[in-house]
Order: sequence, then C-alpha cells, then structure tokens
Amino acid sequence: MAQLDKRYAAQAGTRVGTQEVDEGLRSYMLSVYNYMAGGIALTGIVAYATYVLAASNPAVQQILFASPLKWVVIFAPLAMVFFMAARINSMSIGAAQLTFWIYAALVGVSLSSLFIIYTGQSLTRVFFITAAMFGAVSIWGYTTKKDLSGWGSFLIMGVIGIVIASVVNIFLQSSAMQWALSVLCVVIFSGLTAYDTQKLKQIYYSVQGDTLAMGRSAIMGALNLYLDFLNIFLSLLQLFGNRN
Repeated sequence: MAQLDKRYAAQAGTRVGTQEVDEGLRSYMLSVYNYMAGGIALTGIVAYATYVLAASNPAVQQILFASPLKWVVIFAPLAMVFFMAARINSMSIGAAQLTFWIYAALVGVSLSSLFIIYTGQSLTRVFFITAAMFGAVSIWGYTTKKDLSGWGSFLIMGVIGIVIASVVNIFLQSSAMQWALSVLCVVIFSGLTAYDTQKLKQIYYSVQGDTLAMGRSAIMGALNLYLDFLNIFLSLLQLFGNRN
C-alpha cells in the first residue's frame, strides 16, 4: 500500500491509499518550506551581521560597497543559482544543501546595504507583509484545483520583460517606470509562487519513492520559492519602504 502513487490512489478510491500519498506529499512540502525558511533566516542574519561589521569598520564598508569587489558581491549569488541549476542532478543531497546555504549567505552579504538605505522598522514591516502575501498565494497554489501549468511560459516572459525594462531604466532613471516595474514584479512573482507550489506537487508524484531525486527536488523547489519570496520582498520595499 505504501507504494501507491497518485494515479492508482485516484483510480482505486481507497481512503488508506489516498491518506498515505497525502501524508508523503505533506512531508515533502514541509521539507521544501523548511529549507526555504532556513535560507531566508540565514540571509537575514548574514545581511545584518555584514551591515554591523561594515558600519563599525570603514575599511570593510569601502571593500564591500565602493571597491571593484562590490561587483563580485552583487553577481556571486546569481552565479550560484546557475551553478545549482546546471549541476543539481549530479549532486549528492549534502552537496546540494551546502550549495543552497552558501547561496543564501551570499545573498545576505549582497543585501546588507538595505539596512543603510531603509529604516529598520520599514524593513520589518515589509518583511511581514511579504510573508503574509507569500503564504496566502502559496497555500492557494497548493490547494487549488485549477491547472496552473499554462501560467509558466507567460510568467517567465514577464520576468524577462522586467529584466529588460530594468536595464533600460538604468539609463532613463524614470521613477514612474521603476514604480510600474515594482508593481509588475509583485504580480508576476506572486503568480510564480502559486505556479511553483503546484509544480512541486507534480514533481513529488513523479519522483516518489526515489529518495535522492526527492531530496534534490526539495532543495531546488526551496530555491525557486526563496527567489519568489525575495523578489516580492524587494519590490514591496521599493513601493512602501521608508528610506533613511
């Protein structure tokens, strides 16, 4: 009975089979959310620790924010994302976990300047707003019967459009365009949160019973949700954050 998959459980209609599949799914999703929450916590801790270190040490502040090393700080997390996406299928679960934690720590270093730009109260308020919004959308994505698979291509195109428009706005320096991009970013990454959450359920049923594949997919799923959360947070911060 423990080997029942979703399709068999649906066909058989047995209470026990369905319950076992659901319990496995809940356990799998819990591991995803635990990885994600741990990554967000690590990012926050590293960001604040880096800010405190830089504030008390002008030399560190110069290196991180004013020297050529700042580009390494900015782009290192992006490089780690591409590395994980390319190598995840050849990694052990331990190596994938370590890579995820290193990535979360690097993001913390790159985001330490937020404590200089925004007030602490503003950062806290926007974080909890983001958490509430993310939680609501992710729960909807998990529980809805609507098939969200068709959203994927549209949302990815939206992300590409935002990236291109953001690059253009570096030269235009338009506050109105930046405001519009922030609103679109909140909408698109909220949609991706629901889409990624539902996709994780589908992935679970495809790798069920393969411990290694489940472990890898849980970490990559956590990374995707982490990125959704982070982009929503940064966009809401631009919209509602109070600057120092």
